[in-house]
Amino acid sequence: MSIKFNQKFRCIVSIITLLFISLAGSYVYKQSTSQQLAQQKTALKENSAFAANTTLAATFENPAVVPETSNQAINKPNIVISRKPPASVPVTYPVIDEWKKYKFSINGNKIFTPVKLPKSQVNFNQTDLLTVLINTRKYFQDHASEDPDIFRKGILGTQGVSIPDMLKTLDFMITTLNEDIANKRTTRLQDPNFINANFRVIKWSAHNPQNKKQQRLRITKYAVFTHPGSRTKTSTFNTPIYSLKENSNTDTFYTRYTKQDVLSGIYEPGGKEFGKVKPLAYLTRNGLEEALMQGTVLINFTDGSKAFFNVDKNNGISYVRGLKATTQKRYWYFRQVDAIKGYGHTIDAKISIKPGVTFAGDVLNIGLGKVIVIEHTKNGRKHLQMGVIADTGGAFLPNLYQLDFLAGIFRSQKDFKQHIQQLPEYANAYVLVKK
Repeated sequence: MSIKFNQKFRCIVSIITLLFISLAGSYVYKQSTSQQLAQQKTALKENSAFAANTTLAATFENPAVVPETSNQAINKPNIVISRKPPASVPVTYPVIDEWKKYKFSINGNKIFTPVKLPKSQVNFNQTDLLTVLINTRKYFQDHASEDPDIFRKGILGTQGVSIPDMLKTLDFMITTLNEDIANKRTTRLQDPNFINANFRVIKWSAHNPQNKKQQRLRITKYAVFTHPGSRTKTSTFNTPIYSLKENSNTDTFYTRYTKQDVLSGIYEPGGKEFGKVKPLAYLTRNGLEEALMQGTVLINFTDGSKAFFNVDKNNGISYVRGLKATTQKRYWYFRQVDAIKGYGHTIDAKISIKPGVTFAGDVLNIGLGKVIVIEHTKNGRKHLQMGVIADTGGAFLPNLYQLDFLAGIFRSQKDFKQHIQQLPEYANAYVLVKK
């Protein structure tokens, strides 16, 4: 009896165990299937969103596929769909130098803050600002495929500011100024209430690795100076400015020589590189240094003629902050131009700019075409000044704590210094982005 009972008992236990295993396996399979379906749905949504964002970004931020714009469209806002920044916008940005080499990373939220513009009238010359806005916008239209640097989001990408946002800002301002000038009225862009209603206002706090206490941007000033000069070498005008010949894109011999090498006479008769470059004019040594520093010079020649000359290409040596001008090794070759020139990937493409409404800045990390308002206090009153980043220079790559304001054309350093006394050394800075 006991043997039969034990056999029956073991049989019952085995059956119960098999039923339990079967039920458990069915439950696990259903749970696994449900999780897989949920994951597939999530992935499908994410892939669809990514594809939409990528397609839109490529249209405006890949220079190979930037849409063509007619000349008439420069005076009208482009009809573009500006996507809202996704929640996953990165807040950390890798800062690069002029050779596109990584320097350091920075949290964009430590530099930029959404605010309202102070309630004071914004100052600028309406027609001059319109000219610079149009010329900057046209640069994006005409040189999209040749200059990919202008399509970098830069550090403002951490705030969801895209290339379409920036282009929309330029277009809206161009349209507004055209309408207001045509109607002979003070432009609405000088009204802080209009700006706050139509633009995102982003305060830009300085980030200076050498001075971490600096909060406001340093506002340096540059100018075009008029200098006497000669088309031939004389005892007074004995320091040359040179132009590279057309084959400079393939023959880069000029990158082997420092400024001191050039001034030693290597391109002059008897020099080892005589005939390789074309002498444009001869200045005093002081005139040369100012031309190199400012980027443009207006020369009054001894024969009664005058002409603008602008820097074209340099010898590939970096500008060294803090080093005296006369000991800098960087040297620029010039070209004759028809106006004051700002940023451009070639001398023929450079943007024609105007004093009083142009800033030079870090175009790789802040971005070409950004509209800036600076604020300072004078005699107890707030003063606001608007301009466009339409120029750059070696001192601004990289530089997240400074802008250079184009002050004007001056006959002497004395006149220049008297003029800039009314301008701030440091200022609060705001970036305007069309809503």
